[in-house]
Amino acid sequence: MLEKSLREFTELAASKAPVPGGGGVSALAGALAASLSEMVTNLTTGKRKYLQYESEIRDIMKETEILRINLLDCINKDAEAFAPLAEAYGMDKEAEGYAERMEECLKEAAKPPYLILKYCCRIIELDERLAVIGSRLAVSDAGTSVMLAHGALHGAAINVYVNTRLMQDHDYAAKLNKEVSTLLDEYAIRALNCYDDVCERLR
Repeated sequence: MLEKSLREFTELAASKAPVPGGGGVSALAGALAASLSEMVTNLTTGKRKYLQYESEIRDIMKETEILRINLLDCINKDAEAFAPLAEAYGMDKEAEGYAERMEECLKEAAKPPYLILKYCCRIIELDERLAVIGSRLAVSDAGTSVMLAHGALHGAAINVYVNTRLMQDHDYAAKLNKEVSTLLDEYAIRALNCYDDVCERLR
């Protein structure tokens, strides 16, 4: 999936093909958010005006690079996790082992979007800081990044929920849903607050 051009990726996303779906697109949005965060660090590092933050900026630079790479990897992880689930949906529901197979596939399919969500939470945290210590010339990029992460956060969450709703292990599903909802509630607000702060500074 990662070898496809942007045109090919978006055409696949627009088609009847099972992947990329919401999870893979959320991962790409998260990777783009991380890219902009990383760009802010590159535009800030080495500048005399921000020397007091140099060490912190370089640490953020390294972390955003890792986040960008990890989120790109999640595009493939999401596709790979969905493939067995798609096959399970096509099985005879009365077949021996169907329920166990479906349960296993649902749990595996929920893992990549949960990971995407966690990565996006971290991007939001870093953008909050970059909006303060990053180059003023790139503050709009920090704001753009945080809203991309905001969208990816919601996309990842709903792609967890679409799997947990069918799980027979209700305790597992409820625990995962609670973790996702807690993160979503906190970081969605933090992202919007960061964006509003950036907009206020630009006005």
